[in-house]
Amino acid sequence: MKIFCVGRNYVAHAKELGNEIPDDPIIFMKPKSALLQAHTPFYYPEFTNELHYECELVLRVSKNGKYIQERFANKYYDAVSVGIDFTARDIQQTCKEKGLPWEIAKSWDNSAVIGKWVPVANLKNKKDINFCLYKNKELVQQGSSAMMMHNFDKIVAYISNFFSVNIGDLIFTGTPAGVGECVVGDELEGFMEDESMFELEVK
Repeated sequence: MKIFCVGRNYVAHAKELGNEIPDDPIIFMKPKSALLQAHTPFYYPEFTNELHYECELVLRVSKNGKYIQERFANKYYDAVSVGIDFTARDIQQTCKEKGLPWEIAKSWDNSAVIGKWVPVANLKNKKDINFCLYKNKELVQQGSSAMMMHNFDKIVAYISNFFSVNIGDLIFTGTPAGVGECVVGDELEGFMEDESMFELEVK
């Protein structure tokens, strides 16, 4: 199982971090060990002093493929969830300043959280899926798939030019504006439309 992630897929988020807006999807990966298993506590990692949440829509790959044409890409995923791509922002910034890769800031064990799955067939309109994140009952992030620079099908097709996609792979599709810091004791809850998808306490 592979975890693909898309960076800078929302204009407002790219701007809030002072990043350039890319023409093509920016792809990075997390290892299988990054996935927080169900009913496993999430612990604030020892190596960072600036842990950020990034709430995202997540796709579940349901068919093996390579060099997928965008018009057929919808046949390669069958469910959507909401998740968090946790980021050690201080470490990421240091790596960027030195021109170094920043996997250690994104891909550490348990840095990827996903909620329950909703079949694509149950969605009214996958091109306009609303989602949001609450921290301690306060709304901190909200977005919609309609706001993405690169939609689901474009992302799947683009990834498949470089990597085979396989059944069970996950694709984090990018975070909207509003990312921010969280600390021990914070409670995070992700929603898709009006349905709670996950609840998490930072320990």
